Amino acid sequence: MIVNSSPEGWQIIYQQAHALLAAQLLWQWPPLGPPDRWVGLLAAVAQHDDEQAAWHGRGGHYGLTPAGAPANFTQQPFSPEQARGVLRAARFQGRWRSLLTSLHLSVLYEGLRGLQKETDAFLDELRAGQESWRKGLKISKKDAERAYRLLHWCDRLSLILCRQEIPEMGRAVEIYPGPDGPVHTLAQPVAGGPVVVSPWPFREKAFEVSVEASGLRQLQFADDAALAAALRAAPIETLRWELRK
Repeated sequence: MIVNSSPEGWQIIYQQAHALLAAQLLWQWPPLGPPDRWVGLLAAVAQHDDEQAAWHGRGGHYGLTPAGAPANFTQQPFSPEQARGVLRAARFQGRWRSLLTSLHLSVLYEGLRGLQKETDAFLDELRAGQESWRKGLKISKKDAERAYRLLHWCDRLSLILCRQEIPEMGRAVEIYPGPDGPVHTLAQPVAGGPVVVSPWPFREKAFEVSVEASGLRQLQFADDAALAAALRAAPIETLRWELRK
């Protein structure tokens, strides 16, 4: 979950919903590569946060901080088992989707190398798989990384929006280097107004994206069951942003 504080309590955006927002952003880019790989990239972006660790609201505290607040995804420990599940799901859609997903996992978790043998073994598996998939697909490392940068770019911009990280007073924040090199920035010159991305990479001069968020008024929960029940009953709001050249 992505957890933001709100005047009423908590604003919750599921990670899978954030991924769908990232896919909306990718949809606005000019297609990169042949149609089959473009669709595969769209699938990788839309599903890159699927296969999250299961918590069913049957007790326990997986979805909570020690203080009983909803746990943001950054507060969850890394689980090689969960990451393998993400990659295992990708494999059913082919080598290209697998390669993109594997590259994303490498970027997320390579910084943990050297801390635990199990993590190191997983990271080595990722590298071996990437080499094998690139060879099988006859795609260069450079071209694969170019496509992956676009996945990461859309993921990063979606997180900036979902985590309320747009700077105040019209200041700009870096998004991520695009597939062809330049670093893009984001700013909102007028509070609540259109979001400006520079340099502008999209097909249209302006468009709208959205994501659903659940609102919780209760600040603390006894266990996962209480949090799950509150989320099921929570009002849902559609958050919208206009992006403009």
